[in-house]
Amino acid sequence: MLLDKNTYFIKEQVQFMKLSGKYDIFDPITNSQIGLAKEEPGGFIHFMRFLISKAMLPNTVNIYDTESNSIAFTIKKPFTFIRSKVSVYDGKGEYKGYFKGKILTIGGGFWVFDSNENEVAEIKGDWKGWNFNFLQQGKTIGTVTKKWAGLGKELFTSADNYVIALNEEEFSNDKIMLLLAAGLAIDIVYKEKK
Repeated sequence: MLLDKNTYFIKEQVQFMKLSGKYDIFDPITNSQIGLAKEEPGGFIHFMRFLISKAMLPNTVNIYDTESNSIAFTIKKPFTFIRSKVSVYDGKGEYKGYFKGKILTIGGGFWVFDSNENEVAEIKGDWKGWNFNFLQQGKTIGTVTKKWAGLGKELFTSADNYVIALNEEEFSNDKIMLLLAAGLAIDIVYKEKK
């Protein structure tokens, strides 16, 4: 099951003229695919991506559990100019929490809150914006690490590979969901420009 893991390998699918992204989610221990993240913003938003920066437009990302072939959780970003509030819903549509972007950071970052407004983690990027730490009261509880895919892929595509690793095995499913969603949101919501 998707939310039973504490380490995930994310591989962005290479697509020509992509208006929406797809990301394969693997268990790095077994190398088996355990999930799929798909941007599904809707037809009108697809058209608007030709005219307006993707960073400003609303977006919906559904994360599917390949074992049950159902939506495990959803990430939703509204239309935004500067700093967005990105919401997370479980597979039943129940609100689980949100991300609030930082205005000025080197390397990028945002905060993760649960549905009761409790801070779950601070996401903080390195100066390159490639690697991120999940911090809880200053302690690292997880990381997102970019994995190089080879010179050809890095030069000629915008597709990324990265590992999301959570340090604790005792996290609740809701916390794993929020942290996995945060790791995916770094690339899908906050970093992708086109």
